Amino acid sequence: MRRPPALGCCRATPVPCPGRCGRGAGLALALLALLLLLLATQRRLGLELSRTPTRLQAPRPPTTEAPELVTRSPHLTPAPSLPPNLGDTYGRDETSRSSECPSSIRKRITGTEFGAAFLATVPVLQWAQHLREDEYRRLRRYGGAHGWKDVSWDVLKTSLSLLNTSASGLLVDSGQAAAPCVRCAVVGNGGILNGSRVGAAIDAHHLVFRVNGAITAGFEGDVGNRTSFYVFSTNTLVNALGSYAADGFKHPPRSPETRYVFLPDHDRDYLLLRAALTHQRVDRGRDKGVWPQEFFGEDLRADKFRMLHPDFIRYLRNRFLRSDILATPLWQLYRPSTGAVMLLAAIHTCDEVSAFGFMTPGYRAYSDHYFDRGHKEVQFYVNHDLKLEMRLWQRLQRSGLLRLYTGTEGT
Repeated sequence: MRRPPALGCCRATPVPCPGRCGRGAGLALALLALLLLLLATQRRLGLELSRTPTRLQAPRPPTTEAPELVTRSPHLTPAPSLPPNLGDTYGRDETSRSSECPSSIRKRITGTEFGAAFLATVPVLQWAQHLREDEYRRLRRYGGAHGWKDVSWDVLKTSLSLLNTSASGLLVDSGQAAAPCVRCAVVGNGGILNGSRVGAAIDAHHLVFRVNGAITAGFEGDVGNRTSFYVFSTNTLVNALGSYAADGFKHPPRSPETRYVFLPDHDRDYLLLRAALTHQRVDRGRDKGVWPQEFFGEDLRADKFRMLHPDFIRYLRNRFLRSDILATPLWQLYRPSTGAVMLLAAIHTCDEVSAFGFMTPGYRAYSDHYFDRGHKEVQFYVNHDLKLEMRLWQRLQRSGLLRLYTGTEGT
């Protein structure tokens, strides 16, 4: 009778095992080699697939630093890399003029990380010249502030046709600032301004932008008193009047200098504009019966009003403030905050921009608003991404495109 093989026979040794043990070891080695070959092939194939984007591949979520669009050559128009529903193609403003200021933001931005994201000809404002049926069909694809999906052709036509002066297509016209280099102060409502004593510095700019509950009475030393542009949507204006009436906000700023800039969210804004420029009450919708004079006073000339273009708001969302929210089922609720749109509109139209009262990394130390009677925590809502906006202000400051007031932070 043959003895069973020794227990150590099939261990890995330089000497082959005899008999069935040797054949078993050879088979095992062959199977192991085949398995390693299959794994290597699968890994190599996976790498190749991961490097070849397809239409089925989900878009990568945006980073909070420079998005992919701003890494390309500033001399090339970036190829659209967003889902089609976000619409990364825009109309052209053929009336845009280059600034004569040698230090203009529009001249310097091409040499920064934002160079490829920036479009010099994107229309900032909409007015009578945009009343074309082909343009209406194009923008009907996008809802909310990003298009005309929620606005009927009748309402659009009868409202935009009233914005027909030479000033309607220019946010900053020559009558407001004739200086070679137009310096703009953009004033948010952040609590960082309480006790800041920067009011005189704000008012010393050529133009001053304000937003939402823009209360100046009693706070002139901290926030100044002038208002060149008040930026709002009908919704944010009505909400501000309801929320901040007890703090002293009874109506938007009114002065011969003040211009009113609509950020249109839906047809409410077009209906209010139409009522203002025809000196009638709002004739339909949620604001039916409202007198525009209650908001803007009696001076309701066409050159007192502007309306931001939906292409511009969509462009800001897609290229400067592309939030992670856009990759969720709540994506349709999202747009940049009214304050963010105001600041970026100034960056696209002014030569130099200083921002006051915007969120900084030390925001927890301050109340939500400079006019709050007690400390109120900053509130975050899903329709805006305030922390992404805060990081954008810091990037713009590092790029030399923005002077951001940070109080005593970093000192």
